[in-house]
Amino acid sequence: MKLIFYLIFLIPLFFFNLTSFWWLFQFIMLISMMLFMFFFVNDFFSNISYFMGLDFYSYGLVLLTILIISLMIISSNNILNSVNNLLFIFMCFTLCVILIFIFFCLNMFMMYIFFELSLIPLMILIFGWGYQVERLVAGLYLFFYTLFASLPLLCILIYFYFINLTMFFGMTYYIPNFFFIHFFMVFAFLVKLPMFMIHFWLPKAHVQAPISGSMILAGLLLKIGGYGLLRVMSLNELLFLSYNFIWYSMSIIGGIMVSLVCLIQGDMKCLIAYSSIAHMSLCIMGLISMTKSGILGSYFMMISHGLCSSGMFCLANISYERLFSRSFFFNKGLLNFMPSMCIMWFMFSVFNMGCPPSLNLLSEILILISMLSYWSTSYYYFMFISFFSACFSFYLFSFSQHGSSNFFYSFSSGYSREYLILFVHLIPLMIVLLSLGSFF
Repeated sequence: MKLIFYLIFLIPLFFFNLTSFWWLFQFIMLISMMLFMFFFVNDFFSNISYFMGLDFYSYGLVLLTILIISLMIISSNNILNSVNNLLFIFMCFTLCVILIFIFFCLNMFMMYIFFELSLIPLMILIFGWGYQVERLVAGLYLFFYTLFASLPLLCILIYFYFINLTMFFGMTYYIPNFFFIHFFMVFAFLVKLPMFMIHFWLPKAHVQAPISGSMILAGLLLKIGGYGLLRVMSLNELLFLSYNFIWYSMSIIGGIMVSLVCLIQGDMKCLIAYSSIAHMSLCIMGLISMTKSGILGSYFMMISHGLCSSGMFCLANISYERLFSRSFFFNKGLLNFMPSMCIMWFMFSVFNMGCPPSLNLLSEILILISMLSYWSTSYYYFMFISFFSACFSFYLFSFSQHGSSNFFYSFSSGYSREYLILFVHLIPLMIVLLSLGSFF
């Protein structure tokens, strides 16, 4: 509750039209992240207060939430001088509080409420500050996919309450061994991840969202699905052991298919969005293998992908702000146009395909170990996913940086603000790998 009250008491500041509040808000968020880092965390729920608690899963994701929200404000510098800049900060703040509640909640029903509530600020961000008119269609896709998948989950939660008379995680539950119960439990979270075949809302939402919307989508809203799967998996492991092969099969095929789709994209944001789906398919396979290495690998994948993908969207936006296009045909020859930004493109591209010393490499190794223990033949499929992942990362880097540039009127090396954003994304990816002794 300490962190929640800290954030709630910030609300009066939104009613004062202070020009310095834009920068003050980022500073306050970073201070709250540093305060949160000193919280005591145990492997089971600690810091229990009312219906909220904290464990290792939620700890890293809450840190990621506060960091990404702060970086969202820094990256949206174009909105600073607009009329609705306070409304924009308030939407980011609301999204931050909702996400923290999701990761803190011990009650399934409260978690479901905040899970659904996260949709509203995100849709306001897409509708209010999106790019083209197609943002209206993207918002509707996002709304109806989430709504369609989540209503069965609500029915299942009510059913659980009538059987067990409690909705708290960590309790012993009686859950009948029926496929439809399992399907309704996991479907809402699989749509949010998203899994292959229910992923169509993600590229649309990413492409039409402003940079802040893309960062929060890639960095955190996809991670709610993995976090929810972790939580409902602990209710009845036998149910998951019986039916996990279905989601495993769809993810392993989907990872290869989506990686191939990445290779024919002409839009930079589209390619990064599809690469998110390929990485999340690996995350699903690690989770549903239900081994220690798989769950740890998926957790690391969520953290590393949240930082890496968010940074890549920042890079795409930096090019968009200068060239006013996301197409590869206009974004050629950026090595000549922005020479000092090339190293950032290179670092994020190689981290996206899992090269050392990134956290992505460790997460992929752990997921591979869990996949081999679940189904030994999946090694061949993993090789394809890993190879195509390297292909589309290489394609993104080489096609954008090399070639003859279409614009010769200006040379720009990027602002210090932009390098700050990219370094803050990049450094945790390497630092976490060096401090892994705390996880084992």
